[in-house]
Amino acid sequence: MGCFPCSGYPSIKKRERRRIQSNRDDQPKPKPDTVKASENKVVKKEEGVDANQSSSRMDGDCSSVSIDGGETDGIKINRVNKARAFKFDELVAATENFKAAYFLGEGGFGKVYKGRLADTGQVVAIKQLNPNGCQGNREFIVEVLTLSMADHPNLVKLIGYCVEGHQRVLVYEYMRLGSLEDHLHDPWPDKKCLDWNTRMKIAAGAARGLEYLHDKMKPPVIYRDLKGSNILLGEGYHPKLSDFGLAKVGPLGDKTHVSTRVMGTYGYCAPDYAMTGQLTFKSDIYSFGVVLLEIITGRKAIDNTKSAAEQNLVAWARPLFKDRKKFHQMADPVLEGHYPVRGLYQALAISAMCVQEQPNMRPLIADIVTALNYLASQKYDPEAQPPQGLRKKSSSKKSKSIDEKKTPVNVDGHDRTNSED
Repeated sequence: MGCFPCSGYPSIKKRERRRIQSNRDDQPKPKPDTVKASENKVVKKEEGVDANQSSSRMDGDCSSVSIDGGETDGIKINRVNKARAFKFDELVAATENFKAAYFLGEGGFGKVYKGRLADTGQVVAIKQLNPNGCQGNREFIVEVLTLSMADHPNLVKLIGYCVEGHQRVLVYEYMRLGSLEDHLHDPWPDKKCLDWNTRMKIAAGAARGLEYLHDKMKPPVIYRDLKGSNILLGEGYHPKLSDFGLAKVGPLGDKTHVSTRVMGTYGYCAPDYAMTGQLTFKSDIYSFGVVLLEIITGRKAIDNTKSAAEQNLVAWARPLFKDRKKFHQMADPVLEGHYPVRGLYQALAISAMCVQEQPNMRPLIADIVTALNYLASQKYDPEAQPPQGLRKKSSSKKSKSIDEKKTPVNVDGHDRTNSED
């Protein structure tokens, strides 16, 4: 899984947008130790997991969640202070019966629609669980609980949820500019490409959101599904992390890891977690390094349209990390040389540290935030500096003209041939 092949896992060759999961949690577990559950996610069977218990308990309080069967497939969500409980009819009205014109996209959970709440007039994003999809009740509960407890400007806000009959619906704040993945890999025709300053702003904001999950939440949370499609952009390209269905409470006390099913997205999943099932905060750091590398290079984590040597982003980048003279080859071509050389080097250095094979060699998220906040504060002015490629080309052209003329030239560019007359 991740960027390294692991024995026992099926090959995955389709788009990176789908979620890996072993099975719907309200269905019996399959017998094989490893199953392929969706287009590009895989899961290894976890031993000793009780199907009647929540796979991720956010606060250790069982009274918040119960899975006990009944009219709503056993979901009861109580004492969730920040999330509003919607009736399904309200959400039908908000989307005009989930009108196709309001469709925003589709992920592992289901389809997402734009809507407007009748009582407040607020524009929202409404995500409806696909009953036949790869996510189940546990992921729904985890997302509600995680976002209900979270309060940070770089985490998407959960407005409410709906549990009615077999309907499972989440209502979020609407993020008008879509996802980071859209802007990097599927840009809108009428939009400019992300410039260097915007890319660093997004990277720093995403890092702050991850820092909140790791260091500020009680108990701390491992995100487990950090990727470009889960970083949503609001006004001014303000980034927010979204989709917390795979979130897991991190190791507490003397524990170094959490043993769990291997879940995540191919290309972003840390190789150590994929091979051992031991989940740590450093698993998220690896995923962040892949996302940062995507931001810098404009490449996908896994791109089967490229040659074999370039399909895996981290594998392609590793040899280049060792030679600073080749760093410019890693900059996104659509930037057209409009980036600071030192800023590029520093951003690549951060990414290289994050995707180290050994998890103990990866930096802490607090250190990443400090570094990226600095880079984001160093504004690059494309008007003040020529593009990197043009600068080299111009320098080369000037040297050639001097050699041809064989004439000494002063720093101000004036011909000094007759200066001694």
